[in-house]
Amino acid sequence: MKPSNILTLFTFSLSLLTFFSCSSNGNNYDAMGVFEATEVVVSAKAQGEIIRLDVTEGDEVKTDVTLGVIDATKLNLQQQSLQDNRDAQTARILNLQEQTASIQQQISHLQQEHERFSSLLTKGAATQKQVDDLANQIKILKAQLTATQSQLRSANESIQHQVDASDQQMKIVGSQMDDAIIKSPIDGTILKKYAERGEYAVPGKALFKVADLQEMILRAYITANQFDQLQLGQQVKVMVDNGSEAQREYNGKVTWIAQKAEFTPKTIQTKDERANLVYAIKISVKNDGMIKIGQYGECYFDK
Repeated sequence: MKPSNILTLFTFSLSLLTFFSCSSNGNNYDAMGVFEATEVVVSAKAQGEIIRLDVTEGDEVKTDVTLGVIDATKLNLQQQSLQDNRDAQTARILNLQEQTASIQQQISHLQQEHERFSSLLTKGAATQKQVDDLANQIKILKAQLTATQSQLRSANESIQHQVDASDQQMKIVGSQMDDAIIKSPIDGTILKKYAERGEYAVPGKALFKVADLQEMILRAYITANQFDQLQLGQQVKVMVDNGSEAQREYNGKVTWIAQKAEFTPKTIQTKDERANLVYAIKISVKNDGMIKIGQYGECYFDK
């Protein structure tokens, strides 16, 4: 007999043994399932050597704590270069008041002279030509002032566009530098570590796996007859083996009920062993540290 056939026969025999042993014990649970947890594989977002990765399997981690660093020396240099360039561009921005101060002083002086000669004209001590000449000079200087201000504003706008572009580039580089800081996206426990200090990271390279073990999820299956007994938010009793004949009791809450039936998974036993179609459910359970991923749990519904 082929090894694959032997393995299949062994698996089938083990399933039958489990089925009959459970049936003979007279289990009266409403549903049975396996505990899961929210697991996240944290991958590198930046490229470079892993300078530090301070995680060990079993460690408790928080979202706001730096767990590792990827070398960002080139990004730091690029950021400094962009900052220097931005400072140089900003220094070129011209002050309109200072640049046009001379013309404005000339206009102010001519306006005073125009008022004085207008007064003399009424007394017959000045001519109309003198007054008109002063008015024309003021008009010319005002036009010159307007043109100069327009040119300066245009030049400043061009410089400001360059400054804004530098700011955008600095934000991009800053974001890349942030990506070099390794953090966990959730509070949880390190399940697996995939990388070590000194290795070269590229975006997408798996670094570690973290799971939220404070809130466990029991994925179980119910029959069509039980479907109407449950609703979202309903409280149920969950029993978990305590490593001996005793069981630990937990309060659970139904957080999800499938709306579409599926064929009974081979590894799942329901109260009605003859059922061909079942509905998957998820029950949230607060973990006291005793529930493990992959552990079996039994749940009882209120009648």
